Amino acid sequence: MEINMTREEISTEGARILIVDDVPANLRILSDALESRGYRIQAATDGATALRIVESGAPELILMDVMMPGMDGYETCRRIRMIPGMQHVPVIFITALNETEDIVEGFEAGGVDYLSKPFSEAEVHARVATHLQVGRLTRALAERNAELEKAIAERRAAEQTSQSLARQLEIIAEQDQDRWGYAGIIGQSAALLSVLRQVQLLQKADRTSALITGESGSGKEMIARAIHHGGLRSKGPFIAMNCSAIPRELVESTLFGHRKGAFTGAATDRQGLFELADKGTLFLDEIGEMPADLQAKLLRVLETGVFTPLGAVNEMSSDVRIIAATHVDFAKRIENGSFREDLYFRLARFVIELPPLRERRDDIPLLVSHFAEYFSSELGFRRTVPVTPAALDALSRHDFPGNIRELRNIMERAVLESGGDPIRPEHLHFLAIRRPLAEIRNIEVAPAAADGPSGLDIEKLVNRRSASGGHTGDPELDSDESRILNYVREHGMINNTDCRHLLDVDRHRANYLLKKLNQYGLLQIVGTGRWAVYRLNQDHPQRGQ
Repeated sequence: MEINMTREEISTEGARILIVDDVPANLRILSDALESRGYRIQAATDGATALRIVESGAPELILMDVMMPGMDGYETCRRIRMIPGMQHVPVIFITALNETEDIVEGFEAGGVDYLSKPFSEAEVHARVATHLQVGRLTRALAERNAELEKAIAERRAAEQTSQSLARQLEIIAEQDQDRWGYAGIIGQSAALLSVLRQVQLLQKADRTSALITGESGSGKEMIARAIHHGGLRSKGPFIAMNCSAIPRELVESTLFGHRKGAFTGAATDRQGLFELADKGTLFLDEIGEMPADLQAKLLRVLETGVFTPLGAVNEMSSDVRIIAATHVDFAKRIENGSFREDLYFRLARFVIELPPLRERRDDIPLLVSHFAEYFSSELGFRRTVPVTPAALDALSRHDFPGNIRELRNIMERAVLESGGDPIRPEHLHFLAIRRPLAEIRNIEVAPAAADGPSGLDIEKLVNRRSASGGHTGDPELDSDESRILNYVREHGMINNTDCRHLLDVDRHRANYLLKKLNQYGLLQIVGTGRWAVYRLNQDHPQRGQ
């Protein structure tokens, strides 16, 4: 409410005035004089009646005779002042007395002015109008002050909340720094130390986009978080998105947001990740799976810093640092046209190649110790479950096709199975072959006969591959691969979901087995990313078996 008017600008028309006088002639004279000016008049001939009228609804001004039978005007005024909401209503006493002590008593009782009998109509109008204006100004100021006090209280509460949230964010940032900074990256191998030196460079260059390459499970998101939390954007948000985990039709809305009604099901406005990540970092994992039609829009955002939410008219800007990650071969993607070359070079301003765990074996004992301690605490053991030398040796010799993620899963189950006792080799459950992938790639596959090999020939080929690395074949693995091949012969093709249901394994295990059979030359890939399916290789006549 704005209070910037003068008393002369305040209208008093329609004000309700109570006249209290035991002389009817005085009531008539005052009522006639005031009603002619547009005031609404109520009348009482004694104090008790006046109190009942006031309790039923507060007047804006009271003209009170002093000398009345029973309760005089002073006592009536005192009692009126005790009624809620009547503390500041002006009371003007009517008296024929002019003794000083009577005037003082009237002010002490709560009066604000005097009218002397006989009445002067001009004086009555002037005093009434003046006190009504002052009363309305006083009430307006009181309301405004109440609003200001409420606003001040709300602002103080908001500031306290903001300070509390800021401190919480500082604590979270400190915790994230401990968790995701260098302290959270376990290892001391030369390969890892080389990566950490590159992380340090990126921490100082908060506007340089980066691309982290490496196999699934090798810790690409951990490296991205270390870049963010140790850099100039550490107080901003870190938002992660897996491009292969979001349905294609929702990717654009997820990245850029949408307005209500932009498409069927858009019941409300929704912020996109670019808006949520403002002043921070947006981590795009598996960027190689980004749909082709969205790559141009992503490139525009990276080049201009502006985007348009779905269904919106106006563009928005966002100050976001992009860190992308992938395990795919971008050269092949660019060559076959499934990934834009200009987007790749925009993302790959600084490339970090994260080595697989089998190439940093010196870090395996440290990671084993870390996971043993972590899961011992998580599972409520009083002390860290020890790892026997035999178990550690088995872990150190394993090739970890699932990298750190696989080691973490193995250690979680081992700690649980050990029940707090030392972890032994029998507690370790390896889900893949234990030899370098390079050996697999160098396996020679014998040419197929003209009439095509039988199912038995395929099994021999798989067993030959398993034995070629100097280890005995893994019956479980051979059986899984045989089941995949038999499924493809029966159904014509298989995808990751089919493989998961067939073998009752997770997505990573299914992906691993399908890709290995592709590398052996038994299956060929049709399509890319989540839409990829595997068929029997055209070069092998067993496709028709």
